[in-house]
Amino acid sequence: MNPKLKLVEDALYAANKHPQFGPGDNITVSYKITEGNKERIQEFRGDVIQIRGNGSTKMFTVRKMSNGVGVERVFPLSSPFVDEIIVNKIGRVRRAKLFYQRERSGKRSRIQEKRMADVVAAPVAE
Repeated sequence: MNPKLKLVEDALYAANKHPQFGPGDNITVSYKITEGNKERIQEFRGDVIQIRGNGSTKMFTVRKMSNGVGVERVFPLSSPFVDEIIVNKIGRVRRAKLFYQRERSGKRSRIQEKRMADVVAAPVAE
């Protein structure tokens, strides 16, 4: 890619500041929906099963269960319709693409949560 073109692309998409997340994380994506002349924000909460692309073409797929049916949605990371992304849980997975989740249901489809050690500062004795 031309370095000048890359510089312009980076400047355009630098405005979208989203948190770091990866496959296995449970996230909530708030995106804008236009119905007629009205605009509203709808939330889609689920697990990230893949991230693909790079730079301005980066996309991620989120999967959730809705009434016993698996629903997947692909979001472009640099889309103006993606209002905000909230990371709910950080999952512990060993793969970059979690397509095996499509065949699983119930307890088997759960992704283990990564435990973060709470660092509590010990009180200083004076």
